[in-house]
Amino acid sequence: MELLTSSLPARKPRHAGVFLAGLAAVIALLYFGRLFFITITVAVILAFILEPLVSMFMRLRIPRGVASFLTCSLALLVVYFAALAFYTQATGLLADLPTYSQRINELVDTVVGRLETTEKTIFDLVVPKRLHRDGKTAQVVTAPQPEPPQKTSRRRSAEPPLQPTVQEVRISQERESLLNKLYNYLVSFYDVLLMASFVPFLVYFMLSWRDHLRRTFLLLFDGPDRMVAGKSWSGIAEMARAYVVGNFILGILLSAASSLAFWLANLPFPLLIGPVSAFLSLIPYVGMPLALIPPFFAALPIYNKVGVYLILGSTVAFFHLLALNLLYPKLVGARVHLNPLAVTVSLMFWATLWGAPGLVLGIPITAGIKAVCDNVRELEPYGKLIGD
Repeated sequence: MELLTSSLPARKPRHAGVFLAGLAAVIALLYFGRLFFITITVAVILAFILEPLVSMFMRLRIPRGVASFLTCSLALLVVYFAALAFYTQATGLLADLPTYSQRINELVDTVVGRLETTEKTIFDLVVPKRLHRDGKTAQVVTAPQPEPPQKTSRRRSAEPPLQPTVQEVRISQERESLLNKLYNYLVSFYDVLLMASFVPFLVYFMLSWRDHLRRTFLLLFDGPDRMVAGKSWSGIAEMARAYVVGNFILGILLSAASSLAFWLANLPFPLLIGPVSAFLSLIPYVGMPLALIPPFFAALPIYNKVGVYLILGSTVAFFHLLALNLLYPKLVGARVHLNPLAVTVSLMFWATLWGAPGLVLGIPITAGIKAVCDNVRELEPYGKLIGD
């Protein structure tokens, strides 16, 4: 009995070490396989969102496979028409890019001129004190003039091959580094496009095989655990649907208000910069600074006064704060139930692992984890810890 009681405390550090090792392995897997897991997460969220539409088609006595195909086709059509509208507005913006580039060059020249003036003023204030410290004026030392080249004979001895200068070597190294950066960028962009091409197929198979996947998933559990797994599945689906649909409705409302405000301000392409600014505003924590970029960029060739940019910035900030404090709690926050500290930590964690996609997917992933914790008795304290 004494041997058993003495061995109990030793088991806890061992279990803690195994848990920490497993947690580190999971984090490393999420980091190195982030492109794969981001694709799977996006497909799962889209499948949960489109499931009610599949159920609506099935009520019309359409088989699930056909209903899933119709749902995915409608979703792709919506994405196509949205991209077409975006492209129509973007072509006009591309045609006006020389005007924007000229205006940006003027602003850069103005900033550089002011910096040079400030530097010259500081130089004039500091340098004379050093030159006249001993009451002596500085003497200008002229550099020796090079001697004129002497005439050489027509017959020259064999000269060694010219070696590349330091400047030529530096230019070649810069070209190689630029080509390497461009190659790495194209490779990463190709990988993203390759994974994005799998999303429609993943969503279709998740929708068409939804009953089979749910049934086989529940068979992994026995007795009461099967009911808990089913509730967790339903909780994650409802949370993902409410979060994404709520943010989409909020983005549409912000897009309409922003487009109207930018049209009243006589900004070009209000139907383009309005939705872009609105949906950028929905990104947690960095949304408002990002939402200021489209209207400020559109106003560059038109307005020169600082007051106009202050009005535009105040309008975007007003819409952002109104949506964040009034509309977001009703449309999204009522379903997520996460406290601000948990949201902040989760965004930091997922942004560290996945970068910008982590800022977008961090909250629904954390809310899904909370949905699981709320349905598992052993994990209920953790759900209350991150809940509101």
